[in-house]
Amino acid sequence: MTDTSAFVHRFVPASASGLPPLLLLHGTGGDENDLMPLGQAVLPGAALLSPRGKVLEGGMPRFFRRLAEGVFDHEDVVRRTHELADFVAAAREAYGTTAPVALGFSNGANIAAAMLHLRPEVLAGAILLRAMVPLPVPPEHDLAGKRVLMVSGAMDPIIPAANAAALARVLKAAGADVRHEVLPVGHGLVRQDLDLARAWLGA
Repeated sequence: MTDTSAFVHRFVPASASGLPPLLLLHGTGGDENDLMPLGQAVLPGAALLSPRGKVLEGGMPRFFRRLAEGVFDHEDVVRRTHELADFVAAAREAYGTTAPVALGFSNGANIAAAMLHLRPEVLAGAILLRAMVPLPVPPEHDLAGKRVLMVSGAMDPIIPAANAAALARVLKAAGADVRHEVLPVGHGLVRQDLDLARAWLGA
């Protein structure tokens, strides 16, 4: 399966060798261009794959439906996660890349976390910026060997600290190597997110 038409997306080939590709997953209202500068800054020279979420909320693209802020349509989360995972598999074949590291913000981080739960073979690892628990009872998968960086905001008005901590705990329990950093910030991205992601990828 090499059909990559399922998602509007951008692909930037690698300009350096030996780097993992990055799967860029935007937040609510973003698109395939949103995280390109972040991806280029975090891992210069890496291949970048950036799809646009297919769910519209008031005209704003997202990767899955929500019923209210912080309340997800869990059936849609599962369906959309498999759909995105199938696209990533097709893109790998079409563009000749290895398994990517997901770099997701907010809604994009949430679907990346769901992909770790549902389709872990698709990702080499994940950087989850402002993520929360995507599924109340995720299926059991062995995440041994998967590295995950989570960066949360202590003053995030959208994601309770306990929710972010619960996601880190579930991923660790499944065997992932999780580093969870909490910054004294809100929901928006800050320079420290870039610095942490760059250092984590270089470790």
